[in-house]
Amino acid sequence: MPNLQKTTESEQLLHLVFGGELVDLDSVAFNDLERLDIVGIFPNYATAQAAWKAKAQATVDNAQMRYFIVHLHRLLEPHHGPNG
Repeated sequence: MPNLQKTTESEQLLHLVFGGELVDLDSVAFNDLERLDIVGIFPNYATAQAAWKAKAQATVDNAQMRYFIVHLHRLLEPHHGPNG
């Protein structure tokens, strides 16, 4: 897991990394919502991507397992647009 450094509020672009086993590969419906793997919330995309990559590589043998990065900062402050 990447080392998280303290950041100021203006530097925080929060990202959630989570995953789980999909019902099928053509949708984003999970087999069991109670077994979702919540990896964590990260202060920027780079640390979220590192956590996502580590989890994705660790579960490569399970074709149904998928991990995702959710841009929480876009949900929390949608008026900032897609890049802010």
